[in-house]
Amino acid sequence: MADPELTPDGHFVIIKGRRWRATDPEIPPEQAARLRALLMAARRDVGAALRAEDADAQRAARARVHAAKVALGERGTPWWEQNPAERRERWQRGLDAPA
Repeated sequence: MADPELTPDGHFVIIKGRRWRATDPEIPPEQAARLRALLMAARRDVGAALRAEDADAQRAARARVHAAKVALGERGTPWWEQNPAERRERWQRGLDAPA
């Protein structure tokens, strides 16, 4: 799969003509892969909760999706506005969160 198009400043990716915040490029590859795995597991859990019509499980899974997206720098304070220590703390908090 080809890498998505980035805006000139590197802050956003363009997918199907829509702009989305890019993942923080300073997250080490191993940690970024772990965060993406947590994100995808949470997304699968959202789907399972929807199929089971379990509102509590859906709410919990969506909260985990949000936490992973924040840790990746795709939500919350923009990563380019954070200093290196804040960025590291953000993604480390995502890795330390209960699954």
